[in-house]
Amino acid sequence: MQEKVGPLDKKDEKFVYTSGSHNCGGRCLLKVQVRDGRVIAITNEDDQPDTPSYFQLRGCLRCRAYRDRLYHPDRLLYPLKRLGKRGEGKFEQITWTEALDYIAHKTKKVMQTYGPEAIYLNYGTGNGGQVSERTWLKRLLSLYGGYLSYYGSYSSACTSIATPYTYGTNQTGNSREDWVNSKLLILLGWNPADTVWGTNTSYYLKKAKAAGAKIIVIDPIYTNTAVGLADQWIAIRPTTDSALLAAMAYVLITENLYDAAFLDQFCLGFDEEHMPEGILPGNSYKSYILGVSADQTKKTPLWAESITGIPENVIIELARAYGTMKPAALIEGYGPQRHAYGEQIVRSGPVLAAMMGNIGIAGGWASGKGNEARNHFVAAIPYENPCKAKISVFNWPDAILHGKGMGGDFSVQGVKCLSTNIKLIFNVAGNCLVNQHSDANQTAALLQDESLVECIVVNDQFMTASAKFADIILPADNMMERNDIVQSWAYGDYVLYMNQAVETIGQCRNGYDWVSDLAVRLNLKDEFTEGKSLDEWLQYLVCETAKQNPGFPAYETFRAQGIYRWHHDRPAIAFEKQIANPSQYPFPTPSGKIEIFSERLWDMKKPAEIPAIPKYIPTWEGPADPLIEKYPLQCIGSHSKRRVHSTFDNVKWLEEVERHEVWINSMDAATRGIRQDDRVQVYNERGKIELPAKVTARIMPGVVSVPEGAWWMPDSQGIDQRGSINTLTKYQPTPLAFGNPQHTNLVEIKKI
Repeated sequence: MQEKVGPLDKKDEKFVYTSGSHNCGGRCLLKVQVRDGRVIAITNEDDQPDTPSYFQLRGCLRCRAYRDRLYHPDRLLYPLKRLGKRGEGKFEQITWTEALDYIAHKTKKVMQTYGPEAIYLNYGTGNGGQVSERTWLKRLLSLYGGYLSYYGSYSSACTSIATPYTYGTNQTGNSREDWVNSKLLILLGWNPADTVWGTNTSYYLKKAKAAGAKIIVIDPIYTNTAVGLADQWIAIRPTTDSALLAAMAYVLITENLYDAAFLDQFCLGFDEEHMPEGILPGNSYKSYILGVSADQTKKTPLWAESITGIPENVIIELARAYGTMKPAALIEGYGPQRHAYGEQIVRSGPVLAAMMGNIGIAGGWASGKGNEARNHFVAAIPYENPCKAKISVFNWPDAILHGKGMGGDFSVQGVKCLSTNIKLIFNVAGNCLVNQHSDANQTAALLQDESLVECIVVNDQFMTASAKFADIILPADNMMERNDIVQSWAYGDYVLYMNQAVETIGQCRNGYDWVSDLAVRLNLKDEFTEGKSLDEWLQYLVCETAKQNPGFPAYETFRAQGIYRWHHDRPAIAFEKQIANPSQYPFPTPSGKIEIFSERLWDMKKPAEIPAIPKYIPTWEGPADPLIEKYPLQCIGSHSKRRVHSTFDNVKWLEEVERHEVWINSMDAATRGIRQDDRVQVYNERGKIELPAKVTARIMPGVVSVPEGAWWMPDSQGIDQRGSINTLTKYQPTPLAFGNPQHTNLVEIKKI
């Protein structure tokens, strides 16, 4: 066994345990070999044998490529100040003193002139550590008077908001080791082979398949998950998932395959006999499915075929499989809820789970890709934002343009309306300021207008598309250059210590260091630091974590091991207590039941876009939009295995693994004279991008995919030469969650 040592060991060669802290879908234990102060190799070796009961946390190709990013020649090494117009990308080198003096001056001015709601800390997921730059800024700004915060995420906005209307919580997922108890796994818009969704998720799916489970993948793309694991691939048009689930419900009802007793006992609103008082007849879910509601349309498989592109007989067979193979797990990915009415798919899936009684049992699945029904407490840096105003993570452009007076109709929570527009933006460890936000061209124009946002501060490792719009850029340290603690990503029973492997290069600084210096300028150093060093804060986190986790190791032991695992005797089953003992453990909804019909949604009085029961709503720029005559291809932004959103896009080695290219069906390519590797232009009214074509039968006709995360790089004509899908996406938040609809796009493609 190799010796494990901390970052201060001065041997010529050492092995350091660390992990990744990006929003990559997993958290892996990395063993970093350091020689003469440089990382020379990254492996996943573990002291424990790799067994079914103790499997190693094996990193993917992104972990293996991390050395290339650490030593990338384009890393930012010095603080920079903007020259010329904002967005031109012209900067001059300045000192840290000058940078922090400037930021402190702007922060004081904005706070004194406009108040805390004018200061916005933008969403970003480049560093998810417990002592990340984002955490320290939140703590400092909270001490200074507060800041405008956000709710939701670009990944799961509709899921996080809509799911509680059905269950009262987002903790709706069984733990992954329970999948071996399923007879059928339906993966709807979910590709864990590339997106990971918890380290070793594919391993759990393989175990389920080996135990006899049938796996069906429903996706516009014949994904790597479908290739490697599925018994059946069903291609579906983007934005139409709710129509498919409605048609499946029709089969289950008309063929009497559903569990009426479960619905009667645990659910509100399935049929007319179980509706809230005062609701007129015809508003139940069953009435909607059978066509006796207001639209007078039966949701038959034939009806759904014309919408989804899935043949009628395939829908019938799928419904019968789900209706006869119990327990079954219908697991929705985050992709289907990233469209114009993404809230509907989030609420549609649980209805089928309830119809079959697949909730609260081993082998079942309650809802979407909900959080695991098991908590592991890991302490966090304390802070309390005194500013109660919040906006949706996606709505900050509205808060820039007309924040003063903006209220609940534009996502505001916590206050009746905002008192000011956003005037100061901190964008740390993230690329959502431009690259990951919708309509990059419009967003860029918004940020270029210096009469709106007065100051933009970016803290990053590279000159990203977002960094180009900064007034001040602060160079960040790399995850190999810092100590930190990271939790498992969504699913996983462990926590990891990130040991610093090498010294920080250039003038890059850890977030705690520079935020502490900013605290000095705001006269808050003592309150902010409490006299603690970064190492002492990490010791504090371990101590607080140990208080609620008996057996948690001491700080030095945890640091040396690099990992602590929780062990459980059995899988976690979401809502097991509610189903076993409903009188003692009601669902955390207003009625205490699973709310297929939501009175809270009914009371919003917006039935066309926010119905009280889940419905299929044809989307703008969907297959039923007349605009399809001009732009006949539906464009989605699938996740790439070579990137973590926009992180790693500049790593050449990963470009060799998977080139950035637009996927187009062979028939669609042939009608346009496009061949494999041709450079093509993908365009609509919002913009144009150019990139190579991948001509393939692995994507359904009428659909194209531009993998999200490529860095926005417009030329002098405004044509994006790298191929960022957000050049093409529309800024129009979803109606309930105010989420991002970035899979709702109509485009055309032509050969250049």
